[in-house]
Amino acid sequence: MGTGIVSSGFDVVHQSALSDILFAIDALLWIGLIVVFLRRRIWQPQRWRQEARVPAALTAIAGTAVLGARVALAGIDWAAWLLLAIACIAWLRLVPSVLAHWQTPTVGVSFVLTVSTESLGVLAALLAISEHRAWLAVAALVALLLGLAAYLFVLARIDWRQLVAGSGDHWVFGGALAIATLACARTSAALTANSALTGLHSSLVDATLALWAAAALWLPALLAGELLAPRLRYDTRRWSTVFPFGMYAVCSVATSSITGVGAIGSFGRVWIWVTLAVWSIVFVGMLRRARSFVSATPGDDG
Repeated sequence: MGTGIVSSGFDVVHQSALSDILFAIDALLWIGLIVVFLRRRIWQPQRWRQEARVPAALTAIAGTAVLGARVALAGIDWAAWLLLAIACIAWLRLVPSVLAHWQTPTVGVSFVLTVSTESLGVLAALLAISEHRAWLAVAALVALLLGLAAYLFVLARIDWRQLVAGSGDHWVFGGALAIATLACARTSAALTANSALTGLHSSLVDATLALWAAAALWLPALLAGELLAPRLRYDTRRWSTVFPFGMYAVCSVATSSITGVGAIGSFGRVWIWVTLAVWSIVFVGMLRRARSFVSATPGDDG
């Protein structure tokens, strides 16, 4: 999910070489996770059912849809359709299970309820633009509204202490609004491209700008939390930090493109390089953790 959005970020700022490298890494990681998912579903069904009840399970939906969005940007529409179908099926299967077992107060990963829903809207909007499907643009609008409702649902149950105690996923507090901003911008463009619900265009442009501002308001609090309580050791939840960083860059460029506010786009084009630095730190941490795990595994004495 994090790698996919960073790849998309470099694509929208026309850094194709970096984007393609990250795209390839993201695709390989997604395939590996699908293999793990299927093995667990077949060989450890009880564990699979337990894990399907928690919000973290929804990252599978978001990761698939984010990869699909990058595929769509590459013009490989048939693969983007396939990934959209997989993500929608997973959403229908997992979201009811997660809601049925919801626990409060919520933490950062709980906002993946919004992220997974909005990611479907982003991908649907991109395909609506490239294939001129008005119904898909309307579907993107529905996903946008559902995602915003989910954000309010989670926000009302938030544990604010996560700003200084979270292990990385607390960044999704802002990242969820950032992807809602992107979904709003893409949906506006999709409806305009298909001449559908044209009366909503100005409202969606205003909503995009408002959502961007709301997402931006989280940044000082999130950065202050990191300074007040540094969490420097690697944690897999730090990938949930990478994703919002990348999403801030992508949504800023998209917001600028439909509102005409150049300063927002300039911020996004600078922020994507900050995101690359964060991605690199987390990626190296992951590799070191994997090497330590392998080194600690007892060898075969035979």
